[in-house]
Amino acid sequence: MVLLGAFCHVKAQSFIGFLTENYAGVNSVVVNPANIVDSRFKTDINLVGISVFGGNDYYNLNIIKAIKDDDYNFDVESRFTPKINNNGAVNIDVMGPSFMFNINDNNSIAVFTRARSFVNANGINGRNLYAIDENLSNDFIVNEDDFNAFGQTWAEIGLSYARVLVNERETFLKGGISLKYLKGGGSAYVAGRNITVVYDEEGAIHSGGGTTGSVSSTGEIIYGRFDDFDIEDYEYEFPKNAIGLGVDIGIIYEWRPQYGAYKPRKVWPDRLTYKEQNKYKLKLGFSITDIGYINYKNGMEDLYDITNANVSEEAIDNEDNFYDVLNNLYTLTNSAIGYKAILPTALHLNADWHYTNNFYLNFNADVALTGKNQLHTSKVTNIISLTPRFESKTFSFYTPLSLVQYAGFQAGAGLRLGPLYLGSSSVFTNLLSNKSRGANFYIGFKMPFFHGKTDKGSNCNCYQ
Repeated sequence: MVLLGAFCHVKAQSFIGFLTENYAGVNSVVVNPANIVDSRFKTDINLVGISVFGGNDYYNLNIIKAIKDDDYNFDVESRFTPKINNNGAVNIDVMGPSFMFNINDNNSIAVFTRARSFVNANGINGRNLYAIDENLSNDFIVNEDDFNAFGQTWAEIGLSYARVLVNERETFLKGGISLKYLKGGGSAYVAGRNITVVYDEEGAIHSGGGTTGSVSSTGEIIYGRFDDFDIEDYEYEFPKNAIGLGVDIGIIYEWRPQYGAYKPRKVWPDRLTYKEQNKYKLKLGFSITDIGYINYKNGMEDLYDITNANVSEEAIDNEDNFYDVLNNLYTLTNSAIGYKAILPTALHLNADWHYTNNFYLNFNADVALTGKNQLHTSKVTNIISLTPRFESKTFSFYTPLSLVQYAGFQAGAGLRLGPLYLGSSSVFTNLLSNKSRGANFYIGFKMPFFHGKTDKGSNCNCYQ
C-alpha cells in the first residue's frame, strides 16, 4: 500500500527542444552521437545542465497555483483520472563536464559525463487506489492483475566518435557511436502478480480490546533491491559491485540541394569553408540510445506468496517497514542473488526542415524499446514533438508542441542565449491549465567555440 500511495506523487526525456537544434553542441551527443561531426563548433564544452521531466495519467493539478499558494489543498483542488491501468514516470538527468572537438573535417570525438535517475510505475489499478483515498475508514477490495514499479540511479562516462560517411553533391551522411561506462548508484523494484486484497474495517480483535481492521490477500509479490536498506539505522554506501556498459548509435542524413553554393574557395589570404553554416534543406536523424544494463551482482530478489487470511491491521502497523511486513506475515517462496537493471533503451526519430533564413521546423519522436511489464527495467516516456524555432549562432528560441504519453498535450518554450540554455516543454500548459498531469524544466551552462567564415591555411576539400 505504501507503493500505491507513492504513485500519486510520481511526476521521463531530457532537454526537450534544445537537443534538436544545431547549436546544442556536445549536449546533443546523448540523443544521437552523429551530431558531433560537421557541427558548427570547433570545440564545445558543457559545464553543467539539469533536466527534470515526468508525468502520470492518474493525478493532475494546477501546478502554478500549487507552487504559489502555501495553503493549496492538494486533496480538494487536485483532480483524479482513475483507470484500471494507470502509469507514471519521472526522470532526472544531470549532464556534467563534457566536451567535443574535431579531429579533422570528417572525424570528431566527445567525452561526456552524466548522472541519471529513472522511476517507473506501471499497471497500477487507479480505481482501487482512488476508492481507498476517498474512503479510508471503509471496507475495500483491491484487484491488481499485474503491476510493477522500478527505480534506479546511475552515473555514466561516455566516449563518442562520429565521422562523415558520404558527401556527394546533394547527399550528406554521417554516423556515430558512444560507448558508456556505467556505475550503479542504487535500484529497487516491486511487482505483483494476480493480487487480491480484501480489507475489513472491523475484522480482527485488537490486543487492547475492541476491533481493528483485517487484511486477507492472495497472489505473489516480487521484491528486489540493491542492498538491505530496510534494516534499522541503514547507512547508504555506494554499491561496490554494480557496473555495466551502455551503447548509443546514430546516423544523420542531410539533403543539400544548394551544395554548389558551399564549395570551399580561396578568398585571399584565407580560405572560405562555410563551416559556420547549416547547408541542408532537410535533415533526418535515426538513433538508438541506452543499449545495455547495470549488473547488481550483490542485489537481492525475493518472491513472496501473500496468500493469508485475516491479518490484523495492528500486526501490519507493528512492523517497521515493507520488507518486515512481507517477511514476517507472508511466505517467502524463493530468493536469488543478483539482477540486471536494464537501461531505458529508446528509438529517436528526427526530421528538421530549414525553411527560410534562421527559421526551422523540427519533428521529433522518442519511442521506448523496453516493455513496461519487464522487471527491473527503466522505460522512457513516449513523446512526439513539433517544434518551430528561430536559430542563430548566439541566440535560439523554440516552442515545442508535444503529445506526451500519460501527460497528454503540452506546449512550452526554450531558449539559448550565449552560454545559457533553459526551457520547459510544458510551461504554457502549466500556466494555462488547472489540471496538468506533467511538468518539466531544464537549465544549463556551456562554453561554445564556433567555426568562423574562413579557415586560414586550410586545404579542406570536404565539401567539394
